[in-house]
Amino acid sequence: MTQRHDLPAQVLPRRGQSIPPEFFRAIAESTVDWESWQSANGQVVWVNQAVERFTGYTPKECLAMDDYPLPMIAAEDRERMGRHLEEASKGSTGNNVEFKVLHRDQSTSWVAVSWQPMTDREGNSLGFRASFRDVTERRQMREQLREQNAELEHLVQMRTAKIAQLEKHRLKMEKLAALGELAAGVAHEINNPLAGIRNAFALLKRHLPSNVKHYDKLDLIDGEIERIRGITHQMFQLYRPSQQLAVIFDIRRCLDELISLAMPMSRKCKVEVQLRCEPLPATNELEMNQVLLREGELKQILLNLIHNAIQASAAEQTVRLDVRADGDRLVVRVNDHGCGIEADVIGAIFDPFFSTKTTTVGQGMGLGLSVTRGLVEAMQGTIEVTSQPNEGTTFCVQLPRLLKTEPEAK
Repeated sequence: MTQRHDLPAQVLPRRGQSIPPEFFRAIAESTVDWESWQSANGQVVWVNQAVERFTGYTPKECLAMDDYPLPMIAAEDRERMGRHLEEASKGSTGNNVEFKVLHRDQSTSWVAVSWQPMTDREGNSLGFRASFRDVTERRQMREQLREQNAELEHLVQMRTAKIAQLEKHRLKMEKLAALGELAAGVAHEINNPLAGIRNAFALLKRHLPSNVKHYDKLDLIDGEIERIRGITHQMFQLYRPSQQLAVIFDIRRCLDELISLAMPMSRKCKVEVQLRCEPLPATNELEMNQVLLREGELKQILLNLIHNAIQASAAEQTVRLDVRADGDRLVVRVNDHGCGIEADVIGAIFDPFFSTKTTTVGQGMGLGLSVTRGLVEAMQGTIEVTSQPNEGTTFCVQLPRLLKTEPEAK
């Protein structure tokens, strides 16, 4: 086998012969690592050629330094490594201590140093030997791994939070389903005697002359019976599956009809309702401004939100209804500048029988928004709310423009 060496073959030692000192020096000088020998008092005795590749300084320059190797250590690590050098001079051993090397050109790289004491045959101290290895790539890989671990941990935390949120939502939906089923049963039982009461009252009213004392109270009674009927109807809707089919219709026409339905309340409260509807582009299945949804339920959703916005507004304020398309989604925003919703209750406004309208007698059984959310979700949509107390509230409803059901001929 051919040997590669700088020395001529004739000067290589034969088996059994002692190895000349220059061989050990040749080995030390040809190593990839930066090697050095310092005396027991810390003075550098010898340093190999690799130091120049690490630091830009030659071995001769290193030997001339009074405080070798501190000038070649980054400022933030200099004090720490100085303490290690003192310990090494006292005979300590160290392994893989990492620090930043400061190159002559002011660039830095990471190295790991190991050191151990040196003695002669009689055990007298010769100082210590230090070996420096470049670990920049290892540090980079370690940092990348740390970042990836941090990202993975963040993803796990997000997924765990999402699972917890879904579990909370599931429990809430189970509770609402049970409550809705109970409400529907109660509403059904109330509706039967209520219908008899209303028919009997209508018969009595028809045969009473208008000059009877307290005849004016009959309209009040009739209105309260109608209010009870409306409440039971909302309770029934908490549980009853939708019976409407999706149809293709013009959203602009639907919105104009909706504004007309909201007009009596807006006039009574002196609140203006403004409509802004951006044109909905045509698609492969739909013409411009067309949607495929349950029209009656869409009207009920938006009318509930508009009525709430009007009731939350002061006289002479404005409620805005903004409608636009976002890809294959229909986005509807209902915005008011009214009293707003407090942060500690905004999370509960979609719960059945929860209402913020506690100051006005006869307003708010806490069913409108529950029914609204149920109708939105039944059409594969979402509803969100943002609010600032005394500044206003915005409800954002997103629905598919094309509900995946068979349209009914219209």
